[in-house]
Amino acid sequence: MSASREKKTRQDLIKSDWTDPKTAREAQQRKAEKRSNMVYGAIAVIFVLVAAASLVWKSQIIQKTATAVTVDGEKYSVAETSYYFQQTYQNFVNQNSYFLSYMGLDTSSDLRSQEYPGSEDGETWFDYFMDQTLQQMITVKALNDSAAAEGFAWTDELQSKLDSDISSLKESVVSSGYYTSFKQYLAATYGATMTEKVFAEQAKATYLAQAYAAAHSDSLTYTDAQLEETYQADTNSYDKVSYESIRFSGSVTATTDADGNTEEVTDEMKAAAMAAAKEAADAAYASFQAGESLKALSESSEDTYYTDSDGVSYSADALGAWLFDSARRSGDSAVVEDSANSAYYVVTFGQRFRDEYQLVNVRHILIQPEETELSKDDEGYDADVQAKKDAAKAEAEELLAQWKAGEATADSFAALAQEKSQDPGSAADGGLIPDISKASNYVESFKNWCFEDGRKDGDTGIVESSYGYHIMYCDSHGLPYWKAQVQATLQSEDMNAWYEELTAGYTAEQQSGIRYVG
Repeated sequence: MSASREKKTRQDLIKSDWTDPKTAREAQQRKAEKRSNMVYGAIAVIFVLVAAASLVWKSQIIQKTATAVTVDGEKYSVAETSYYFQQTYQNFVNQNSYFLSYMGLDTSSDLRSQEYPGSEDGETWFDYFMDQTLQQMITVKALNDSAAAEGFAWTDELQSKLDSDISSLKESVVSSGYYTSFKQYLAATYGATMTEKVFAEQAKATYLAQAYAAAHSDSLTYTDAQLEETYQADTNSYDKVSYESIRFSGSVTATTDADGNTEEVTDEMKAAAMAAAKEAADAAYASFQAGESLKALSESSEDTYYTDSDGVSYSADALGAWLFDSARRSGDSAVVEDSANSAYYVVTFGQRFRDEYQLVNVRHILIQPEETELSKDDEGYDADVQAKKDAAKAEAEELLAQWKAGEATADSFAALAQEKSQDPGSAADGGLIPDISKASNYVESFKNWCFEDGRKDGDTGIVESSYGYHIMYCDSHGLPYWKAQVQATLQSEDMNAWYEELTAGYTAEQQSGIRYVG
């Protein structure tokens, strides 16, 4: 019988429950051995499965391939979702760094284990950030879809900006000393599944969405009549007032008894304190009406606070209501009760106005002094720091002279800024910082130069700040400040309506891979 036929016969016999006489004699012995082998075999299988699962987990195959979110049917991986989640989370932490403990957020603990304050249905901080993440993902996708439909394409300029920003991020990551590589930074910030490719792809989608939205915003224009109409409909939101005041506190400070126990502040105590504040305010007001200045009165009175403001915006308290009353006229004065804040004011009104000064668009080139290698305790430290500052100033003066000797145009200044400026926030845009107002959050020396009397387009200069030396170029002047405020209001309303229209119908749903996010 051939080997193949023998094999087939054996198989047929096995199927027919035939028992080989040769093995029948060993059946009883094999039963006992089988029980033991089954136990150890099962244990071996368990160890093999555990080892295999460990290898799969460490390789991140499950996390990398899992879908965490779908937006309008499009799948987003764990890494792609983590990009938006961490952007949302990190921005919140950075903007509220001083108040996180008061908010009940512990950044060192699992977000899923921390209940969001005020939540009635057990919502966690993870849920809070994920809700915002999903909305952000919807917005980015909707903007990208609309941009594609309108032919708003990715440009070389956008690619250059993306490349430059990622390059700057890589440099700052490595120079920080916290990470040995950009790859390590991505893993630590966005999770082990994040790669540079995924990061760049989602950053590209975000940049395109921002550029498309900015282009739409820039296309929104309003006539002077529209701006005036909007202003007149809500003057309190745009006007400012000047005034002088003295604040008399009517609050009660809790005290302790001989045993160190805090004594209860009663309603009678509060009423007495307010009555005393009113008496002091009435007396000061009488002196003011007799010709004494509020400043002098404040200096001779305890528990007072003097204010001399040349322009404040509306506030919804008792003093704000008095100052912004439409009947108010220059020279008006009064004693104003602010029961909500336990105080009385003696106040005199200056004027109500809207800011007519124009916004300023400037270009600048920042030259920073080199860092000294000496410590503050070393001999010659101050001299070395000053020498490096002098060298930076000399470089700034030389660059300005070089620009003046050339074409001396806005374009040539922009080109020089792109080449030489050490301000990463504006260098790529030719040093341009647009729409500077007196309320803008820039260093005083920089802002003061912009609003010096007689400042004209094309003016140049060198300004020192804590950052170094700024070669300044006044590019142009923009809208009056009040018009810029009104325009910003209208643009915000129209952009919100536009966003709602674009995102209508888009849905985002969490999938099984969401467990690996955060």
